[in-house]
Amino acid sequence: MESKVNRNIELLLGDYRKAIVKLSIPNMIAMFIQTLYNLVDAVWVAGLGPSTLAGMGLFFPIYMIVISIATGIAVGTSSAIARRIGAKDFDGANAVAEHSIILAIFVGFLTALVGILTLEGVLQFTGASGEALQKAKEYGVIIFLSSVFAMFNNAAIGILRGEGDSKRPMYIILFSSVLNMVLDPIFIYVFKWGIKGAAWATNISVFVASAMLLHLLMFSKKTFLNVGFRKFVLTKSIILDIFTVGFPTALAQITMSVAIYFLNFFASKAGGDMGVATFTGAWRIINLGTLTIIGISSAVTTVTGAAYGARDIKKLESALNYAIKFAEYFAIAIMVGIFFFSKPLAMMFAYSKASAQLLDNISQALKILCLFLPGTPFGMLTSGMFQGIGHGYKSLVTTILRTVIFQLFWTWLFVDVFKIGLAGVWLGIVVGNATASIITYTWGKITIKKLYSIQNQQTEMD
Repeated sequence: MESKVNRNIELLLGDYRKAIVKLSIPNMIAMFIQTLYNLVDAVWVAGLGPSTLAGMGLFFPIYMIVISIATGIAVGTSSAIARRIGAKDFDGANAVAEHSIILAIFVGFLTALVGILTLEGVLQFTGASGEALQKAKEYGVIIFLSSVFAMFNNAAIGILRGEGDSKRPMYIILFSSVLNMVLDPIFIYVFKWGIKGAAWATNISVFVASAMLLHLLMFSKKTFLNVGFRKFVLTKSIILDIFTVGFPTALAQITMSVAIYFLNFFASKAGGDMGVATFTGAWRIINLGTLTIIGISSAVTTVTGAAYGARDIKKLESALNYAIKFAEYFAIAIMVGIFFFSKPLAMMFAYSKASAQLLDNISQALKILCLFLPGTPFGMLTSGMFQGIGHGYKSLVTTILRTVIFQLFWTWLFVDVFKIGLAGVWLGIVVGNATASIITYTWGKITIKKLYSIQNQQTEMD
């Protein structure tokens, strides 16, 4: 197993092409499985009636904030570890791993405490009432109980990905997600626990994943980093390093959720409830199309982080360019597939008499929204590079530019000024994303040029 661990490090420090491909594919599979389990979760809950499904839906934006924080810790951890491994500072990488676990547990306890105490008030603030409010509370309180474990899991996965291991996180995510999908109908319908059963199914899968990750990191001796806390000393600079990337990443994810709220507003303005339903269905399909790009972005963060730590700016630049090219193959293929199979895809949300009228609307929306995909790698992967080199604030700024400023501006322009209806929402998203991607990629090239300049100055001084 030692040789396998060493191969992970050799992969990370070796050929950037192999590293991008081998780290990306397990990430893609893991993200697909997680998305599938969320969908299955909702399908089982839907059988309990509209109020119960609405309760889950009311809690979802709150849950997304928790997931955003956890993702921030994971990305911040991966970046900090990869940079230290690239610099051959293995003790420093180990210290980051230990700090990330402590940080995750602390944030998890804080999230659980604040979440449970404020849940009812937050739900009421969003307009929740009646049975849907009660169901959201029942579901949310139980989910918050697993916050510590959810945060730990993300930190642990960040540690593994930071040392170039994306396969074992994939296996653990796969196992826990399948477990959740199996437990859902048992807890919900066999035990008759209702929405509480769905929450406990999720929690148990999270607990099991925590046990597997804890064993892997601390007891198995099958990882490169040795997380044992035997020489642990709380160091402020390490916490700040994780936060430098992690906090902007969390904010960026939250910003995307806020942007969806305003896009729903424009969809409602242009097409009423039908407009919102069309956007909801079409956007879920487009999001599935972006999973490959997100998986590659995670690999970019790790590989460019290691290259930056090794002060190999040429490799950093080459890795980013190769990753964009690699992602474009997927993006263009998926775009073509969505365009030509828009009607069969739309059928997923228009299979009953009540929803049949959505078929043409979602199909037309997909034919425009699929144009969103080819421009995405330039922005998303450059943002991943920013995270890798520790420039988390740049990733946050570019996300705000894309989701809040440009997408909403162009959508407002097409809907309110040009008055072209729902098509204006779809065009606004596409044009806004393209505009932001161009700016982000340009900023990335400028950043790399500055890194070359700094490297040359250091060489001259030496």
